[in-house]
Amino acid sequence: MKFVSWNVNGIRACVQKGFLEFFQEADADIFCIQESKMQEGQLELATPGYHQYWNYAKKKGYSGTAIFTKEEPLSVQYGIGIEAHDQEGRVITLEFEEYYFITVYTPNSQSELARLSYRMEWEKDFLAYLKRLEEMKPVIFCGDLNVAHREIDLKNPKTNRKNAGFTDEERQKFTELIEAGFIDTFRYFYPDQTEIYSWWSYRFRAREKNAGWRIDYFCVSEELKDRLEDAQILTDVMGSDHCPVVLQMK
Repeated sequence: MKFVSWNVNGIRACVQKGFLEFFQEADADIFCIQESKMQEGQLELATPGYHQYWNYAKKKGYSGTAIFTKEEPLSVQYGIGIEAHDQEGRVITLEFEEYYFITVYTPNSQSELARLSYRMEWEKDFLAYLKRLEEMKPVIFCGDLNVAHREIDLKNPKTNRKNAGFTDEERQKFTELIEAGFIDTFRYFYPDQTEIYSWWSYRFRAREKNAGWRIDYFCVSEELKDRLEDAQILTDVMGSDHCPVVLQMK
């Protein structure tokens, strides 16, 4: 099984930069996108052989997620069932026979940490949602989690210590996720790998200098550990300020 996740930073723009070519080449069993930045009817994507599921934000040109899957799921849920969190199109959950599969676009804490307190609420409620699902069957979730967990997950940890995505609070929430029984699959395979990132600012020629952050993840329930085969970050794929991340499972 091959799963791909990509924050496309606007699917309409990404389509102009080779999205469909990469999509076809990837030939994933499930392909997820975050930050679609569109409303229903603004783009028709031809993906023969895939079922499409979209979750749009109420606010135009903002947030949004989608999942393309070869196998039709048993059920689909949009959001996490909490009104305050479900206005921005951030979560889609597909139920399959052996697991739940979720794509998520975690809220950014924003400049001057304007949204950090909201982010903390989100983290608590999202983890509770994952654990409720896990009572029924194991969970795979992926997406832009908007946090670099460890110092090796970004180029400049010292200068970013109090910036959105690398605050002590956000990192602690990710630690709690791991302690709750979820595996960060990239670190499972490559515990000490440095200088592999999934997002680079468009400013300061950051990508050219590889001054990036690893903020896109595949995480799985501990129960699925024996089925893990590999996790990859496709740093050479262009089209967004993020690159795709991949999980291979038996």
